[in-house]
Amino acid sequence: MVCVCVCRSVMQSCSSALCILILLISTVTTVSKSAVGPVKVKLHDSATLSCYERCSGLVRWTVFHKPTDALAECDQTSCRSVKEGYQMIHDQYLKGNLSLTITDADFSKRGRYMCDCDGKDICDVRLQIEPLNTTVQIKPGGSLVLDLDIPEEMEVLYSSTGSGGPSSGQMCTVIIRSLQCKLEYKHRVSAVLQLRAVTPSDSGVYTVMDARNEEAIHIYTVTVGSAGGSDVVKDDHLDLDTDKRAALPAWVIVLISVLVAVIVGLAVKDIKLLRRQIQ
Repeated sequence: MVCVCVCRSVMQSCSSALCILILLISTVTTVSKSAVGPVKVKLHDSATLSCYERCSGLVRWTVFHKPTDALAECDQTSCRSVKEGYQMIHDQYLKGNLSLTITDADFSKRGRYMCDCDGKDICDVRLQIEPLNTTVQIKPGGSLVLDLDIPEEMEVLYSSTGSGGPSSGQMCTVIIRSLQCKLEYKHRVSAVLQLRAVTPSDSGVYTVMDARNEEAIHIYTVTVGSAGGSDVVKDDHLDLDTDKRAALPAWVIVLISVLVAVIVGLAVKDIKLLRRQIQ
């Protein structure tokens, strides 16, 4: 790049230092145009990573740490989903809308995505997943189980709400190796962190953090109640409240059993009579 300074004052040319400063400002401005603010969605919602540029060649979306591993791509002829769950629309591509749609955004899809036109980076977007929020009520002496939703280094932070509880701050750091499971079990298996023998002083907010990206993954609001209380767990995607319907009285169950036996006996008798008539 050539830096040209035009000065109409006493100075006929700009200094080298001023030219370098102008060059740096121009470079930073160019980079910031390609950067887009983070996209944050709820777990398992669809996410659209926006990118608006004119490109007459091949457009490819990749994950930042895997620049040669295409997710979806478009050219003047068509668009292709290279990996399942990633889509681009050809009509939008022709109009300069190069956005990528992720149909099911889970924690494994968090991260930084890059869009390039004929190998030149033009957009840089980070995908974030909103943290799960869970409310838990536990009897004293029970166990608090925290799901560790990602196989990465995590921190568990604690903020006390109970009187005389432990001081707030980082509880522990958890390092989990990647779980290797068959596809049919992938979404049914997760690692957990268990805090046993809880007391009312353990009531508080427990936050499971992605240590590397400093993102909250799961926030638990925990209340340790009296011994007569019941365990209740509620969150954005879960409702495990106990069934409040009263159990049937014993005499009703006996009466139903007798009626069923009578009906079965009559049915068997009718079948035998029908067979005799046929014979």
